[in-house]
Amino acid sequence: MASMRDIKRRKSSIQGTQQITKAMKLVSTVKLQRARANAEHSRDYFSCMYDTVNSILKRVGHVEHKYLGSGTERNPENPGKKAVIAITSNRGLAGGYNTNVVKLITRHPDWKKEDLVIYAVGNKGREAFVRYGYEVKEYSGEIVESPVYSDAMALSEDLLRSFADGEVEEIYLAYTAFKNTVSHVPTLLKLLPVEVDEQRETGEAEAIMNFEPEDTEALDMIIPKYVTSLIYGALMESVASENGARMQAMDNATSNAEEMISDLALKYNRARQGSITQELTEIIAGAEALG
Repeated sequence: MASMRDIKRRKSSIQGTQQITKAMKLVSTVKLQRARANAEHSRDYFSCMYDTVNSILKRVGHVEHKYLGSGTERNPENPGKKAVIAITSNRGLAGGYNTNVVKLITRHPDWKKEDLVIYAVGNKGREAFVRYGYEVKEYSGEIVESPVYSDAMALSEDLLRSFADGEVEEIYLAYTAFKNTVSHVPTLLKLLPVEVDEQRETGEAEAIMNFEPEDTEALDMIIPKYVTSLIYGALMESVASENGARMQAMDNATSNAEEMISDLALKYNRARQGSITQELTEIIAGAEALG
């Protein structure tokens, strides 16, 4: 059995850790409230843009356009890579938040490491993909601290340029969708070439879409905004999910620390009682020896 001094030292250490986890939980709770409000405010635009582009493409018929996977010459013998935007956090202590996004990419059944280019938004994801040997293009970690639309636009322009130049053939977005405080869903979304979601209801009648002046010019303006809005929405969702995951992790850590402290207090009392009993036994044995 550990000595009373060891038990007391360990109990004191765990109590200090518990104070830290409590403080981190409170900070994450405050951040979550703000991040959730921002995510909910941006979700309407996020969904509306997604539904609008799907509605347009459903009704447009066959259009030759570089962003629709047609009208662009590709070399089948030397295909371009897949670009994947991986949104993670800059810090750990958030449960499986970062790991789930990494697994979403590294364990994809149809993807090979050499076929991917990872656009790492967040230090934890960047560190993980570098460790696994992926080709990584990193972006400032400040993007995930407080996302703004201009950050999403800069990333979108970089990706669209690579797509137009034939450096990448497909663009995906890996992030964590925020459902509620306790539910965060790792999500993989294909951005380009744009594919129509036939299962998503837009609530609009089917009709032929007419463009003015030209369909190509209209899509040149619409699809970059579409890609930017999806990236921005994913950033907002990810920030809310990160703080929700960290709040849960710190709450669990605080509860575990409380259980450990209770267990150590019981062990300390038992050790103390054993020490007292031993001292009494020695005193009685000494008195009998003198008598």
